[in-house]
Amino acid sequence: MDPILEGLIEAIWLLGSTDPEVIGIMILSLRVSGTAVIFSSLVGIPIGAFLGLKGEYFGKRVTTIFINTCMGLPPVVIGLLVFLTLSRSGPLGLLGLLYTPTAMILSQFVLTLPIIIGITMAAVASVEKEVRDTATSLGATESQLWWTILSEARLSILAAVIVAFGQAISEVGSIMIVGGNIRFHTRALTTAIVLQTRQGEFGIAIALGIILISLAFTVNIFLTRLQVGRR
Repeated sequence: MDPILEGLIEAIWLLGSTDPEVIGIMILSLRVSGTAVIFSSLVGIPIGAFLGLKGEYFGKRVTTIFINTCMGLPPVVIGLLVFLTLSRSGPLGLLGLLYTPTAMILSQFVLTLPIIIGITMAAVASVEKEVRDTATSLGATESQLWWTILSEARLSILAAVIVAFGQAISEVGSIMIVGGNIRFHTRALTTAIVLQTRQGEFGIAIALGIILISLAFTVNIFLTRLQVGRR
């Protein structure tokens, strides 16, 4: 049987059978990626907005280059850095977070934070000067000015969240390093696909891939509809 057709049949069977392991893997993937993106948004949007609103300042070019570089950091490098931080000899080793979902969330937080900051910073900085001048001439306070500019850039900021979630849900290298791909504990969809492929179970691997794409597609539809609604 064709591997793709076999994968489609296997995906339908896995979803229809409500296999507890598969459901657990799906929930873990959504929980890890969703939590990481929520926290990176809560931290990254204010930072990006502040840097975008600040205008010209000493070290702006260096800051921009640093953020852009972090946006392109290889996930395995991020996983290695988080692993060393959380390992027994690392500065946070006493917390015992290595090989836990929390470690996976932390690695994805580090991965998505520069994306949120960078896109938000560019979105806020690109708001037309006339918007700021108009708000200021109408007597807007500093906080009202911030809110006006963020409202103008909200579609691009939401796009940053969409991009960050897509990056997080599809990530495999960093979460495999810090999570260990432990069955019933830290096995996500991406790491399960790697495992099944290595074992030659291509039908199951394709099925899990279809499930992963479906989950990402569903969440992105929701976020995109929210973005269009805001428009």
